[in-house]
Amino acid sequence: QVQLVESGGGLVQPGGSLKLSCAASGITFNNYAFRWYRQAPGNQRELVASITRGFETNYADSVKGRFAISRDNAKNTVYLRMSTLKPEDTANYYCNARFLAASYWGQGTQVTVSS
Repeated sequence: QVQLVESGGGLVQPGGSLKLSCAASGITFNNYAFRWYRQAPGNQRELVASITRGFETNYADSVKGRFAISRDNAKNTVYLRMSTLKPEDTANYYCNARFLAASYWGQGTQVTVSS
């Protein structure tokens, strides 16, 4: 059974930092590319960052220079390091794993940026 479990969300003040984790099980982790998405109430789900199995990364313009995606193949875990957080970063953040036609999602972790 495939599971993606996100963690690390919470309440943080503007300008603060958080590190999200996505622990994967039930898949051959090294084969998969991963993405972080986010969705705020009333908004469409937005692609935030991606990392290929070759460790190539890509970011939405809105988070470039502030967010960093990484993966640890030994721990079957993907990370999203978020810094200089803004209120508009408030959303539920989801991890997605992709390989060929397969696509799996986690349940999400809430990030709230507020003073």
